[in-house]
Amino acid sequence: MPGTLEPLDVTVQIPYHFRCPISLELMRDPVIVVTGQTYDRSSIESWVATGNTTCPVTRLPLTEFTLIPNHTLRRLIQEWCVANRSFGVERIPTPKQPADPVVVRSLLCQAGNENINKNARLAALKRLRALARDSEKNRCVILTQNAREVLLSVFFLSHLMEIKTECLAALSLFPLSETECLFVTSDPDRMASLISFLSHPSIDVRVNCASLLENILAGTKSPDIRSAISESGEVFDQIVGILNYPLTYPRAIKIGIKALFALCLVKQHRYKAVEAGAVTVLIDRLPDFEKCDAERALATVELLCRIPEGCAAFACHALTVPLLVKIILKISDRATEYAAGALLSLCTAEERLKTEAVGAGVLTQLLLLVQSDCTERAKRKAQMLLKLLRDSWPEKTKTVRDSDEYGCSDVVRF
Repeated sequence: MPGTLEPLDVTVQIPYHFRCPISLELMRDPVIVVTGQTYDRSSIESWVATGNTTCPVTRLPLTEFTLIPNHTLRRLIQEWCVANRSFGVERIPTPKQPADPVVVRSLLCQAGNENINKNARLAALKRLRALARDSEKNRCVILTQNAREVLLSVFFLSHLMEIKTECLAALSLFPLSETECLFVTSDPDRMASLISFLSHPSIDVRVNCASLLENILAGTKSPDIRSAISESGEVFDQIVGILNYPLTYPRAIKIGIKALFALCLVKQHRYKAVEAGAVTVLIDRLPDFEKCDAERALATVELLCRIPEGCAAFACHALTVPLLVKIILKISDRATEYAAGALLSLCTAEERLKTEAVGAGVLTQLLLLVQSDCTERAKRKAQMLLKLLRDSWPEKTKTVRDSDEYGCSDVVRF
């Protein structure tokens, strides 16, 4: 049921004790706090999140923030909803309960205990991963129990492949702190061990490894750490291999492009992406990407177009220019900006691509772009590209003024 009674019959009255004392709306997940009062879970969590430390009703201090589900009240509310369904009241679903910190601590201890059998440790790791995948709230609970530190320790210390791959699957679900990124990358043996999983026979393991590497690249501010990860040509080869996986596997495409983009942010190693075949896979896979992934793919294209090797490789692909022209104003403002930036680099590098771009209809696209509500960065790139192409314009379109005041902006991080 929505948080308002407007759609309901005016004769329907919600019983007072079914309403949350904070929101005054029908409770969907009633929980009891330490003072004995019952609130809707989302309301009391928001109350505490805004800095309040007292019970809203009693004004007594919340000495601990343990929420106990009020199952009896929830069942009564559900029964009342069913009894009033003829008035438009929908039965509230039984909510999933968030992970219990005590259970999480127990699972982490079990996973890290080398004195118990392998199957018990695997079961604990699988349960942790299932909880983490279930909801963002669960992931927050798990992180409060130093889960990443435990999982990283188990991953690098265990000699059992099943344990390591299950740890990797769990770690791939969490962001890493700067300290944890440094822990992984500061030891060459750890880095070599992690990268070796990119060539694992299982595509799931390879994708999980790529996800963890992307988390490290995203979680650090250190250029040295990013460079240490991207300096291996094997990393680019394997990431491109994930994107080239022949079967339909949406997660492989999503993780693969995130990892490739993060790697290509390291300028000095972009040529390795070109050598690994990133250019072909980016153009060939572009129609398969969803919106956000397409934006990352186009951002990666623009980054690679900024180096001579990348420009040359994209120029050799017959579909590069037609695809980039077609994308302008089609996917999103960001996608448009990156497509225009890539075209600007390509047309600057090779004269023949100017004619190809004009033949593909880029002038109409660019003229529409500069008059649209697109980003200022996209408009600047479009204006620079129009100026660059002015000698290739048909006579009737040579009415746009030249301008020297526009500059090309950098690709922004996601």
